[in-house]
This record gives sequence, structure tokens and C-alpha cells, in this order.
Amino acid sequence: MEIEQLKIIGTAHVSKNSMEEVKEIIHSEKPDVVAVELDVGRYQKLMREKLGLKEDDQLSVKDLIRGENISLFIISGLLTYLQNKIGDELGVKPGSEMLAAIEAAEEVGAKIALIDRDIRITMQRIIDSMSLREKLRLLFNILASFFKKDEIEDVESLKSEDTLDEVMEYFKDISPQAYHVLVDERDAYMARKLLEIPEDKVIAVVGAGHKKGIKHYLQNPEKIPPLTELLSFKQHKSTLRKLVLIIPLLLIVPFVLAFLSGVNIQGDILKFVLLTGGFAFIGSLVAGSRLKSALVAFLVAPMTVLHPLLAAGWFAGLMEAKLRNVSFGDLENLNKCDSLRDLWENNLFRVMLVVAGANLGCSIGTFLTIPQIILPMIGKIIGAG
Repeated sequence: MEIEQLKIIGTAHVSKNSMEEVKEIIHSEKPDVVAVELDVGRYQKLMREKLGLKEDDQLSVKDLIRGENISLFIISGLLTYLQNKIGDELGVKPGSEMLAAIEAAEEVGAKIALIDRDIRITMQRIIDSMSLREKLRLLFNILASFFKKDEIEDVESLKSEDTLDEVMEYFKDISPQAYHVLVDERDAYMARKLLEIPEDKVIAVVGAGHKKGIKHYLQNPEKIPPLTELLSFKQHKSTLRKLVLIIPLLLIVPFVLAFLSGVNIQGDILKFVLLTGGFAFIGSLVAGSRLKSALVAFLVAPMTVLHPLLAAGWFAGLMEAKLRNVSFGDLENLNKCDSLRDLWENNLFRVMLVVAGANLGCSIGTFLTIPQIILPMIGKIIGAG
């Protein structure tokens, strides 16, 4: 592809004018290729929605509640909700300008190129790169936006360079690492994908916030990171994983030594169960679970603490999902939520909160066992020796 023949259209993702502008330019220029800011998954989703096809109603909650999927789901769900809320206010569905570009490309006989990185990779890299403080700050700002009633009077102003710079700086201030992954890395990735297109006459349709960065990388291709770097997950959690493996040993060994030393551990075992199970029970209820789910959290918490590959929240979440009959409809309804109350009443979102709440409660109970049980027990072992 010759850069001189590449035309980049910067759009506002929820703008009617952007839809018309995209169609008009593609029909006028008649390019060989129309490149759109979509990955395969989002492209297929748009096509299914266009054809009126619905997802299989069976949703694998088990896959959703494992590991990092919880924070990934909650943060991406809230971000998706915000974008859809803006789209509803303006009467435009997010992704409409991309669909308009695809339709216009088909009408002029142009090929379609999907140039964005897989959204799952992007979101996972965001989660991996953010500190706990950044995650909490981002979550706070997202939740705070629910209570703001400011209406968007001129969505086209979102495409102006001054406004974009202001928005980008605000996001960068909240989380520099998330900004880097969400904006800088994707600019580089999309520039690389554009350079790989063999045809010369290309029109790229991207969010206005990416236009400047993509142009920069196209003019300086040597600055584009290797593809393996842009697609890999950062492995910086080995210390945390080792800690997760060590904690069960730190809990089990004192009990074994106390038993061998003839120390009475029945009361300590009961206290261990009440602390880990009790806080998991409370965390589950605070997150909005049914009583049965909270009871499951209470029963399994002591065992999951001693098993590094299990988590109390998983079991509580599975019970909650069963009680609420979670389906793909709940996932789709997240886009229709108009308030925090609507989110709270969404079955799938509630299940994710229950998983997080039970896990957090169990973690609190586990750490409390150190001063309440383990240290006193070590004192008894030394005394018995």
C-alpha cells in the first residue's frame, strides 16, 4: 500500500454525521479496500445484529467467572454500558459508522480489511498493566459518570483536535498504562495492519482519537513494536502466583505441627472456618447474592483457601447463576441499562459481583487468620516444645 493513496476518516463512534460522511467518501473515492476499526469478533457480532440473528441462549458462566475474567468482565461491561448510553442519547448505535463503511464497501465492490486488535487481548493487557490504584480510580470515575446528567449537545465536537486532546489527557491522567494499551498500542497495531494491505487505494475508518497516532506510526514504521509484543500478555504476576501457592502451606504447616506437638487445635479449626467462611458469606451477601449462594460460599471457603486453584467466589457464582437462570439475554441487556439500578438488577452483572464479593470476603478472612490463629498457634507450639 502506498501511504500517499491512503485516506483516513476519523469518526465519532456514536455520530449520525459520521455515518453519512463515511458513506459519501467511500462512494466518491471508490477505493480498492475499506479498512475498519474492528476485530473479527466485533465484525461477526455486527453482522449477526444486522441479520437479526440471536446468540445461543446458553452462556458459559463457568468460563466467565474464572481468574482475571471477573475484573475484565466488570470493567469492560461498564465501559460498554457507557458507550451504549451515549449512543442511545444521540439515537445512534455504537458501531453504526463501521457498519455503514462495510455496507458502502460492498456497494462499490471494495474489499474489507479488519485492522483492530482482538478486544479480548486489549482488555486483558489493560487489566495486566494497571496497578490496583489505577483500577480503583478508573472504576470510581466510571461509576461517577452514572450520576452525571450532562447532555451531549454536539457530538461532532468530539472529533475536533482540541476536544480529543482534552479527553485523551483526562483518560491518560486516570490511568497512563490503560491509555497506552487502549490508544498507543492500538494505533501501532492498526498502522501495521494498514501497511500489510497489498492494494494501493485504501480508505481507513477509525475513531477520531486514533487518526493522529496511526498517521504518526505510518510515517515512522520503525517505531511500531513487534507484533508478538502487541499480542502477548505481560507475565509480571509470578510473585503473586507464588504467594497464592505458598499461602496454603503457611496455613497447613502450623496446624500439622501443632497436632504433632499435642496442642489442641479444635478451637483453632473452628475459628478458621468461621473467619474464612464467615467473611465469604458476608462478601457474597453484600454483593447481592441469594442466601443459598452465600451459604455455598461459607461452606466451600475453608477448603478453597487450602487449594490454590479454587476460589469460593466461583462456587457462589455458579449457584447464583443457576438460581437466576443467566443467559445471553442478560449479556445483551447490559447494553440497555439506563442506571445503576438497572445494572444491579441484571442477572449476569449480579453474578459477577457475587463472585468478586465472595472472593474478597474470603481473602479478608484468610489474612485475619494470621494474627488471630497462626501466630498464637506458633506460640503454643514453641511453648509445647
